[in-house]
Amino acid sequence: MARVSGQQDTDGQLKRLGEAVRTARKARGLSQEALADASGIDRSHMGKIERGERNVTLLNVLRIAAALNGSAADLLREAGL
Repeated sequence: MARVSGQQDTDGQLKRLGEAVRTARKARGLSQEALADASGIDRSHMGKIERGERNVTLLNVLRIAAALNGSAADLLREAGL
């Protein structure tokens, strides 16, 4: 389970966000590596984001959303956050 500021992500919010990123990426026909490159995030870090293993910064959410031609609000809505 991912840690959030010293606490466990017991609500699964990071996992849900990661799933929303993965779903949006696949819907656009992008590989994980292509999305990572387009958003300026290391591919291994992107994998951890998609698996809900990393607490994603707001700036990275914005970068990922832009690379997906969407908005951070769209990703958060899809994640139920």
